[in-house]
Amino acid sequence: MRCEIRYQPSYSLAVVHLEPGEEVQAEAGAMVAMSSNVELETEMKGGFFGALSRSVLGGESFFTSKYQARGGPGELALAPTLPGDIGYIELQGETFYLKSGAYLAADADLSIDSRWGGARGFFGSGGLFLLRVQGTGGLLFNSYGALHERELAPGEQYKVDTGHVVGFSDGLSFSVRKAARGWFSTVASGEGLVCEFTGPGRVYLQTRSEEALVNWMAARMPSKKD
Repeated sequence: MRCEIRYQPSYSLAVVHLEPGEEVQAEAGAMVAMSSNVELETEMKGGFFGALSRSVLGGESFFTSKYQARGGPGELALAPTLPGDIGYIELQGETFYLKSGAYLAADADLSIDSRWGGARGFFGSGGLFLLRVQGTGGLLFNSYGALHERELAPGEQYKVDTGHVVGFSDGLSFSVRKAARGWFSTVASGEGLVCEFTGPGRVYLQTRSEEALVNWMAARMPSKKD
């Protein structure tokens, strides 16, 4: 999948250039524009239960959109719902994890499913589930705000607020804990839970948090007494 990302980092747009017959899968509703020879097909990838798993557990759409260039090269423009950045990586037989809502598009050969986070899951806005992407091919993912990539050396630890985690490579191990010692410090500091990653591997962060936006808006909404 050959693509270019424009208008970073606030209102990013991914322009995917398709070879004749090439196919990509994308999150439903992500299409902004496409060439007249690009055909759209919607399906429940992985069958009913696979689609249900991604929707309920992974926070993605129940249906997957597939785009294919017919009779020549084509162009497909994609964008996420919220303003922010778009990242692109090439997987080479690897596994990559995305928080729910971060998936945008991928090569048709990549496998995308949900993974139970168990007791170590993300207890913030990302919920308990992660999307697991496996195989070889290109992957597009989105963030709310700009993307920040951090490469961790073997044994290096790095703490990230759970609401700012976008995705990470399979080599990283992680645990979720309170940001500060004691619940009083956690509440007083305004920080909640953090995910502590241990290298080696890559972690992608977003500079803004959807949960913080919702809380900010809720505090300014008029109450019934007003």
